[in-house]
Amino acid sequence: MAYTIEEIATALAMKVVGDGAIQVDGLAEPADATPAHLAMAMKPEYAKDLENGSARAAVLWDGADWAEMGLEAAILAPRPRFAMSGLTRIMDPGQGWGSGVHPNAIVSPDATLAEDVSVGPFSIVEAGARIGAGTVIGPQCYVGTDAVIGVSGYIREGVKIGARVKIGDRFMAQPGAAIGGDGFSYVTPEASTVEEARKTLGDQGEAEAQAWVRIHSLGSVTIGDDVEVGANATIDRGTIRDTIVGDRTKIDNLVMVAHNVEVGNDTLLCGLVGIAGSTKIGNNVVLAGKVGVTDNIFIGDNVIAGGGTIVLANVPKGRVVLGYPAMKMDTTMEVFKGMRRLKRLFDDVADLKKTVSNSRKSD
Repeated sequence: MAYTIEEIATALAMKVVGDGAIQVDGLAEPADATPAHLAMAMKPEYAKDLENGSARAAVLWDGADWAEMGLEAAILAPRPRFAMSGLTRIMDPGQGWGSGVHPNAIVSPDATLAEDVSVGPFSIVEAGARIGAGTVIGPQCYVGTDAVIGVSGYIREGVKIGARVKIGDRFMAQPGAAIGGDGFSYVTPEASTVEEARKTLGDQGEAEAQAWVRIHSLGSVTIGDDVEVGANATIDRGTIRDTIVGDRTKIDNLVMVAHNVEVGNDTLLCGLVGIAGSTKIGNNVVLAGKVGVTDNIFIGDNVIAGGGTIVLANVPKGRVVLGYPAMKMDTTMEVFKGMRRLKRLFDDVADLKKTVSNSRKSD
Protein backbone atom coordinates (compact mmCIF):
# COMPACT_ATOMS: atom_id res chain seq x y z
CA MET A 1 0.00 0.00 0.00
CA ALA A 2 1.29 3.45 -0.87
CA TYR A 3 1.25 6.46 1.44
CA THR A 4 2.09 10.09 0.89
CA ILE A 5 4.94 11.62 2.86
CA GLU A 6 2.40 13.96 4.42
CA GLU A 7 0.24 11.03 5.60
CA ILE A 8 3.24 9.29 7.17
CA ALA A 9 4.49 12.44 8.90
CA THR A 10 1.01 13.18 10.25
CA ALA A 11 0.66 9.64 11.62
CA LEU A 12 4.02 10.02 13.39
CA ALA A 13 3.38 13.60 14.53
CA MET A 14 6.59 14.71 12.82
CA LYS A 15 7.61 17.56 10.55
CA VAL A 16 7.53 17.16 6.78
CA VAL A 17 9.49 19.44 4.46
CA GLY A 18 9.34 19.62 0.67
CA ASP A 19 6.71 17.92 -1.48
CA GLY A 20 4.48 16.04 0.97
CA ALA A 21 2.39 14.61 -1.90
CA ILE A 22 5.13 12.17 -2.96
CA GLN A 23 3.98 8.59 -2.52
CA VAL A 24 6.07 5.69 -1.19
CA ASP A 25 5.20 2.04 -0.63
CA GLY A 26 8.14 0.82 1.44
CA LEU A 27 11.27 1.59 3.43
CA ALA A 28 14.85 1.06 2.27
CA GLU A 29 18.42 1.84 3.21
CA PRO A 30 19.71 4.86 1.27
CA ALA A 31 21.89 2.99 -1.24
CA ASP A 32 19.08 0.53 -2.03
CA ALA A 33 16.23 3.02 -2.24
CA THR A 34 14.19 3.48 -5.41
CA PRO A 35 11.87 6.46 -6.11
CA ALA A 36 9.05 4.42 -4.51
CA HIS A 37 10.95 4.03 -1.21
CA LEU A 38 11.30 6.20 1.84
CA ALA A 39 15.04 6.13 2.56
CA MET A 40 16.12 5.62 6.17
CA ALA A 41 18.99 8.13 6.28
CA MET A 42 18.74 8.86 9.98
CA LYS A 43 22.40 9.74 10.62
CA PRO A 44 24.90 11.76 8.57
CA GLU A 45 26.94 8.61 7.87
CA TYR A 46 23.85 6.94 6.40
CA ALA A 47 22.88 10.02 4.39
CA LYS A 48 26.15 9.82 2.46
CA ASP A 49 24.73 6.76 0.68
CA LEU A 50 21.73 8.65 -0.71
CA GLU A 51 23.77 9.47 -3.82
CA ASN A 52 24.08 5.73 -4.50
CA GLY A 53 20.30 5.24 -4.53
CA SER A 54 17.42 7.06 -6.19
CA ALA A 55 15.17 8.02 -3.29
CA ARG A 56 13.03 11.12 -3.66
CA ALA A 57 12.27 11.29 0.08
CA ALA A 58 13.99 10.25 3.27
CA VAL A 59 13.72 10.22 7.05
CA LEU A 60 16.44 12.51 8.40
CA TRP A 61 17.60 13.84 11.73
CA ASP A 62 16.20 17.14 12.97
CA GLY A 63 17.93 20.08 11.27
CA ALA A 64 19.35 18.10 8.34
CA ASP A 65 19.81 19.99 5.04
CA TRP A 66 17.49 17.81 2.95
CA ALA A 67 17.63 20.03 -0.16
CA GLU A 68 21.42 19.88 -0.24
CA MET A 69 21.11 16.09 -0.36
CA GLY A 70 19.11 16.31 -3.57
CA LEU A 71 15.83 15.16 -2.00
CA GLU A 72 12.39 16.39 -2.96
CA ALA A 73 10.92 15.79 0.52
CA ALA A 74 11.93 14.64 3.97
CA ILE A 75 10.52 13.77 7.37
CA LEU A 76 12.59 15.32 10.15
CA ALA A 77 12.66 13.16 13.27
CA PRO A 78 13.87 14.52 16.63
CA ARG A 79 14.62 10.91 17.68
CA PRO A 80 15.08 9.00 14.42
CA ARG A 81 15.38 5.51 15.89
CA PHE A 82 12.12 6.00 17.79
CA ALA A 83 10.53 7.06 14.51
CA MET A 84 11.40 3.61 13.16
CA SER A 85 8.85 2.09 15.53
CA GLY A 86 5.97 3.95 13.91
CA LEU A 87 7.35 3.69 10.39
CA THR A 88 7.80 -0.07 10.50
CA ARG A 89 4.33 -0.48 12.01
CA ILE A 90 2.76 1.49 9.15
CA MET A 91 4.71 -0.35 6.46
CA ASP A 92 4.47 -3.89 7.86
CA PRO A 93 2.68 -6.04 5.26
CA GLY A 94 1.98 -8.80 7.80
CA GLN A 95 2.06 -12.54 7.06
CA GLY A 96 -0.62 -12.57 4.39
CA TRP A 97 -3.01 -14.81 6.33
CA GLY A 98 -6.71 -14.82 5.62
CA SER A 99 -9.32 -13.72 8.13
CA GLY A 100 -11.86 -15.84 9.98
CA VAL A 101 -11.59 -19.44 11.10
CA HIS A 102 -9.89 -21.63 8.50
CA PRO A 103 -11.82 -24.78 7.51
CA ASN A 104 -8.86 -26.91 8.57
CA ALA A 105 -8.73 -25.39 12.07
CA ILE A 106 -10.25 -27.31 14.98
CA VAL A 107 -12.14 -25.06 17.39
CA SER A 108 -14.03 -26.66 20.26
CA PRO A 109 -17.73 -25.72 20.38
CA ASP A 110 -17.08 -24.92 24.05
CA ALA A 111 -14.44 -22.30 23.20
CA THR A 112 -15.43 -18.62 23.04
CA LEU A 113 -14.14 -16.54 20.15
CA ALA A 114 -14.97 -12.85 20.20
CA GLU A 115 -15.60 -10.68 17.16
CA ASP A 116 -13.07 -10.72 14.30
CA VAL A 117 -10.92 -13.54 15.71
CA SER A 118 -8.91 -15.39 13.07
CA VAL A 119 -7.67 -18.97 13.42
CA GLY A 120 -5.26 -20.35 10.84
CA PRO A 121 -5.11 -23.79 9.24
CA PHE A 122 -4.29 -26.83 11.40
CA SER A 123 -4.59 -24.81 14.61
CA ILE A 124 -6.46 -26.16 17.63
CA VAL A 125 -8.47 -24.21 20.21
CA GLU A 126 -9.58 -26.38 23.12
CA ALA A 127 -12.74 -26.32 25.23
CA GLY A 128 -13.16 -23.38 27.58
CA ALA A 129 -10.58 -21.23 25.82
CA ARG A 130 -11.53 -17.56 25.45
CA ILE A 131 -10.02 -15.47 22.66
CA GLY A 132 -10.43 -11.68 22.68
CA ALA A 133 -11.70 -9.52 19.83
CA GLY A 134 -9.38 -8.99 16.88
CA THR A 135 -6.85 -11.63 17.94
CA VAL A 136 -5.10 -13.48 15.12
CA ILE A 137 -3.98 -17.07 15.66
CA GLY A 138 -1.71 -18.27 12.88
CA PRO A 139 -1.36 -21.74 11.38
CA GLN A 140 -0.38 -24.82 13.38
CA CYS A 141 -0.94 -23.19 16.78
CA TYR A 142 -2.37 -24.74 19.93
CA VAL A 143 -4.48 -23.00 22.58
CA GLY A 144 -5.16 -25.21 25.58
CA THR A 145 -8.18 -25.88 27.74
CA ASP A 146 -9.52 -22.79 29.58
CA ALA A 147 -6.68 -20.61 28.27
CA VAL A 148 -7.43 -16.90 27.94
CA ILE A 149 -5.99 -14.50 25.34
CA GLY A 150 -7.01 -10.83 25.39
CA VAL A 151 -7.91 -8.50 22.55
CA SER A 152 -5.76 -7.74 19.49
CA GLY A 153 -3.30 -10.57 20.04
CA TYR A 154 -1.04 -11.76 17.26
CA ILE A 155 0.05 -15.39 17.57
CA ARG A 156 2.56 -16.45 14.93
CA GLU A 157 2.79 -19.93 13.44
CA GLY A 158 3.57 -22.91 15.63
CA VAL A 159 2.97 -21.22 19.00
CA LYS A 160 1.81 -23.49 21.84
CA ILE A 161 -0.21 -22.08 24.75
CA GLY A 162 -1.02 -24.53 27.53
CA ALA A 163 -4.12 -25.11 29.61
CA ARG A 164 -5.30 -22.31 31.91
CA VAL A 165 -2.66 -19.84 30.73
CA LYS A 166 -3.96 -16.27 31.09
CA ILE A 167 -2.67 -13.66 28.63
CA GLY A 168 -3.58 -9.97 28.48
CA ASP A 169 -4.31 -7.65 25.57
CA ARG A 170 -2.16 -7.01 22.49
CA PHE A 171 0.02 -10.04 23.10
CA MET A 172 2.49 -11.04 20.39
CA ALA A 173 4.26 -14.40 20.13
CA GLN A 174 6.82 -15.31 17.48
CA PRO A 175 7.05 -18.74 15.79
CA GLY A 176 7.61 -21.72 18.05
CA ALA A 177 7.10 -20.02 21.41
CA ALA A 178 5.87 -22.44 24.10
CA ILE A 179 3.97 -21.03 27.07
CA GLY A 180 2.70 -23.20 29.88
CA GLY A 181 4.89 -26.29 29.75
CA ASP A 182 5.59 -28.07 33.04
CA GLY A 183 8.39 -26.80 35.21
CA PHE A 184 11.66 -28.74 35.52
CA SER A 185 10.99 -29.93 39.07
CA TYR A 186 12.25 -33.23 40.48
CA VAL A 187 13.05 -34.59 43.92
CA THR A 188 14.74 -37.67 45.40
CA PRO A 189 13.40 -39.77 48.33
CA GLU A 190 16.51 -38.92 50.39
CA ALA A 191 18.66 -35.81 50.31
CA SER A 192 20.26 -35.70 46.87
CA THR A 193 23.92 -35.27 46.06
CA VAL A 194 23.04 -31.83 44.70
CA GLU A 195 21.56 -30.77 48.06
CA GLU A 196 24.62 -32.05 49.89
CA ALA A 197 26.96 -30.29 47.47
CA ARG A 198 25.18 -27.00 48.10
CA LYS A 199 25.67 -27.46 51.84
CA THR A 200 29.31 -28.55 51.80
CA LEU A 201 30.58 -27.03 48.53
CA GLY A 202 32.72 -30.14 48.33
CA ASP A 203 33.08 -33.30 46.26
CA GLN A 204 30.60 -36.07 46.94
CA GLY A 205 32.94 -38.97 46.25
CA GLU A 206 31.24 -42.20 45.27
CA ALA A 207 27.49 -41.95 45.73
CA GLU A 208 24.67 -44.33 44.94
CA ALA A 209 22.46 -43.47 41.99
CA GLN A 210 19.24 -41.75 43.00
CA ALA A 211 15.92 -41.83 41.16
CA TRP A 212 14.40 -38.44 40.34
CA VAL A 213 10.66 -38.16 40.98
CA ARG A 214 8.54 -35.57 39.14
CA ILE A 215 6.86 -32.69 40.97
CA HIS A 216 3.82 -31.85 38.86
CA SER A 217 3.05 -28.28 37.89
CA LEU A 218 -0.39 -27.31 39.20
CA GLY A 219 -0.03 -23.59 38.61
CA SER A 220 -0.12 -21.93 35.21
CA VAL A 221 1.24 -18.77 33.57
CA THR A 222 -0.17 -15.24 33.84
CA ILE A 223 1.00 -12.67 31.29
CA GLY A 224 0.08 -8.98 31.34
CA ASP A 225 -0.81 -6.54 28.56
CA ASP A 226 1.43 -5.58 25.62
CA VAL A 227 3.87 -8.43 26.19
CA GLU A 228 5.92 -9.93 23.36
CA VAL A 229 7.54 -13.38 23.39
CA GLY A 230 10.21 -14.33 20.86
CA ALA A 231 10.69 -17.37 18.67
CA ASN A 232 11.28 -20.65 20.53
CA ALA A 233 11.16 -18.92 23.91
CA THR A 234 9.67 -20.98 26.74
CA ILE A 235 7.75 -19.95 29.85
CA ASP A 236 7.02 -22.78 32.28
CA ARG A 237 3.94 -22.97 34.46
CA GLY A 238 4.30 -22.63 38.22
CA THR A 239 4.33 -25.50 40.68
CA ILE A 240 1.47 -24.26 42.89
CA ARG A 241 1.15 -20.56 42.01
CA ASP A 242 1.46 -19.08 38.53
CA THR A 243 4.60 -17.97 36.77
CA ILE A 244 4.06 -14.24 36.11
CA VAL A 245 5.20 -11.86 33.36
CA GLY A 246 4.29 -8.20 33.85
CA ASP A 247 2.87 -5.59 31.48
CA ARG A 248 4.90 -4.40 28.48
CA THR A 249 7.75 -6.84 29.08
CA LYS A 250 9.56 -8.02 25.94
CA ILE A 251 11.11 -11.48 25.75
CA ASP A 252 13.56 -12.32 22.96
CA ASN A 253 14.18 -15.55 21.05
CA LEU A 254 15.36 -18.66 22.91
CA VAL A 255 14.74 -17.24 26.37
CA MET A 256 13.91 -19.66 29.21
CA VAL A 257 11.67 -18.50 32.07
CA ALA A 258 11.35 -21.29 34.63
CA HIS A 259 8.56 -22.25 37.01
CA ASN A 260 7.39 -19.76 39.66
CA VAL A 261 9.48 -16.92 38.21
CA GLU A 262 7.99 -13.43 38.54
CA VAL A 263 9.03 -10.85 35.94
CA GLY A 264 7.98 -7.22 36.44
CA ASN A 265 6.75 -4.55 34.04
CA ASP A 266 8.73 -3.00 31.17
CA THR A 267 11.54 -5.53 31.44
CA LEU A 268 13.70 -6.75 28.53
CA LEU A 269 14.96 -10.34 28.45
CA CYS A 270 17.34 -10.60 25.49
CA GLY A 271 18.29 -13.68 23.47
CA LEU A 272 19.43 -16.83 25.29
CA VAL A 273 18.65 -15.48 28.76
CA GLY A 274 17.90 -18.25 31.24
CA ILE A 275 16.10 -17.61 34.54
CA ALA A 276 15.95 -20.46 37.06
CA GLY A 277 12.92 -21.25 39.20
CA SER A 278 11.29 -18.99 41.81
CA THR A 279 13.45 -15.96 41.01
CA LYS A 280 11.87 -12.49 41.08
CA ILE A 281 12.81 -9.92 38.45
CA GLY A 282 11.81 -6.29 39.04
CA ASN A 283 10.46 -3.56 36.78
CA ASN A 284 12.45 -1.96 33.96
CA VAL A 285 15.20 -4.57 34.19
CA VAL A 286 17.41 -5.34 31.18
CA LEU A 287 19.10 -8.75 30.98
CA ALA A 288 21.33 -8.72 27.90
CA GLY A 289 22.12 -11.75 25.74
CA LYS A 290 23.16 -15.03 27.41
CA VAL A 291 22.60 -13.77 30.95
CA GLY A 292 22.01 -16.63 33.37
CA VAL A 293 20.16 -16.18 36.68
CA THR A 294 20.20 -18.72 39.49
CA ASP A 295 17.09 -19.82 41.38
CA ASN A 296 15.37 -18.27 44.40
CA ILE A 297 16.97 -14.81 44.25
CA PHE A 298 15.67 -11.35 43.40
CA ILE A 299 16.85 -8.73 40.92
CA GLY A 300 15.69 -5.23 41.80
CA ASP A 301 14.09 -2.56 39.64
CA ASN A 302 16.16 -0.83 36.95
CA VAL A 303 18.98 -3.36 37.05
CA ILE A 304 21.04 -3.83 33.88
CA ALA A 305 23.07 -7.03 33.38
CA GLY A 306 25.59 -6.98 30.53
CA GLY A 307 25.89 -9.79 28.01
CA GLY A 308 27.07 -13.17 29.34
CA THR A 309 26.64 -12.20 32.99
CA ILE A 310 25.94 -15.01 35.48
CA VAL A 311 23.88 -13.78 38.43
CA LEU A 312 24.35 -15.98 41.51
CA ALA A 313 23.10 -13.65 44.25
CA ASN A 314 20.54 -10.90 44.86
CA VAL A 315 21.08 -7.67 42.93
CA PRO A 316 19.84 -4.41 44.49
CA LYS A 317 17.78 -1.98 42.46
CA GLY A 318 19.54 0.30 40.01
CA ARG A 319 22.77 -1.68 39.83
CA VAL A 320 24.62 -2.32 36.55
CA VAL A 321 26.41 -5.67 36.63
CA LEU A 322 28.70 -7.70 34.42
CA GLY A 323 30.78 -10.86 34.57
CA TYR A 324 30.85 -14.29 36.17
CA PRO A 325 29.96 -14.01 38.94
CA ALA A 326 28.04 -10.77 38.47
CA MET A 327 29.74 -7.75 40.00
CA LYS A 328 29.35 -4.02 39.56
CA MET A 329 30.27 -3.28 35.97
CA ASP A 330 33.09 -0.88 36.86
CA THR A 331 34.57 -3.49 39.24
CA THR A 332 34.40 -6.18 36.56
CA MET A 333 36.12 -3.88 34.06
CA GLU A 334 38.95 -3.31 36.55
CA VAL A 335 39.23 -7.10 36.96
CA PHE A 336 39.44 -7.49 33.18
CA LYS A 337 42.16 -4.85 33.02
CA GLY A 338 44.05 -6.65 35.78
CA MET A 339 43.84 -9.94 33.90
CA ARG A 340 45.35 -8.32 30.82
CA ARG A 341 48.26 -7.12 32.96
CA LEU A 342 48.98 -10.56 34.45
CA LYS A 343 51.54 -11.53 31.80
CA ARG A 344 53.47 -8.32 32.41
CA LEU A 345 53.26 -8.90 36.17
CA PHE A 346 54.62 -12.46 35.82
CA ASP A 347 57.46 -11.17 33.67
CA ASP A 348 58.28 -8.46 36.23
CA VAL A 349 58.29 -11.01 39.07
CA ALA A 350 60.57 -13.32 37.04
CA ASP A 351 62.99 -10.41 36.46
CA LEU A 352 62.95 -9.55 40.16
CA LYS A 353 63.70 -13.18 41.07
CA LYS A 354 66.67 -13.15 38.72
CA THR A 355 67.90 -9.90 40.22
CA VAL A 356 67.59 -11.23 43.78
CA SER A 357 69.25 -14.51 42.80
CA ASN A 358 72.18 -12.72 41.09
CA SER A 359 72.52 -10.39 44.08
CA ARG A 360 72.83 -13.35 46.46
CA LYS A 361 75.46 -14.99 44.22
CA SER A 362 77.52 -11.80 44.14
CA ASP A 363 77.47 -11.68 47.94
